[in-house]
Amino acid sequence: MGSYFLKYSFNNSFLKTMALIIIGLNSSSFQAQTNTQDFTVPPKVGFRCRAEIVNGDTLPLVLLNTIYVYTEYVFRTPRQYEQWTRVKHNVKKVYPYAILAAAKLKEYDKALEKMQDEDLKKAFLKVCEKDLRSEFEDELKNLTISQGKVLMKLIDRESGKTTYEVVKQLRGSFQAAMWQTLARLFGNNMKTEYDAQVEDIMIERAIKLVENGQF
Repeated sequence: MGSYFLKYSFNNSFLKTMALIIIGLNSSSFQAQTNTQDFTVPPKVGFRCRAEIVNGDTLPLVLLNTIYVYTEYVFRTPRQYEQWTRVKHNVKKVYPYAILAAAKLKEYDKALEKMQDEDLKKAFLKVCEKDLRSEFEDELKNLTISQGKVLMKLIDRESGKTTYEVVKQLRGSFQAAMWQTLARLFGNNMKTEYDAQVEDIMIERAIKLVENGQF
C-alpha cells in the first residue's frame, strides 16, 4: 500500500510538473507570437505619384488617360453600317504603318535640316527611300485599294505631309507627278489632305477607338 502511494504520488507530481512545463512553454510561445506580431512592420500600401501643394496641403496629382465617349451611330441603311465596319477594319490594319512611317519621315527631316550640301541631301534621300522600302514594301503590297487610300490619309494626319509631298521629296517632282497620275486612275488622290472634322470623321473616330483599346 505504501509502495503504491509513493508510486501514485510520484506519478501525480510528475504529471503536474509536465503540465506546468507545457503550460509554461505554450504561454511563452503565445507571448513570443504576440510580441512578434506587435513589432511586425506593416506592408507598404499605395503607390508613388506626383504631388501638388494647394493652400499649404500636399495633394496627390494623378494624370488620367483621355477617354473619348461617343454616342452610337444611327445607321439609316445597312450600307452605312457596312461602310463604318469597313472603315474600322481598314484603320486598325494600316494605322500602325502610318505611325511608323511618320516617325521615320520626321527623323529624315531632322537630319536634312543639318545638311547644307545638295549632293549629300540627294544621297541621303536615296538611303531613306531604300530604308522605307525594306521596312514596308512587302507588307504594303498586300493592302487593298481602300486600305491604301486610308493609309495615305493617315500618313498626312501623323506627319503633316501628303503622300504626294513625301514622294516628291524622296523621288523628285517628275516621279511624284507620275505616281499621282497613276493614283488618279484608281480613284485616289495623293494630294488629298486629312480632314478629321468632315470628310474623314469616320476614320478619326475609328482611330480613337483603336488608341483606347475599344476596338
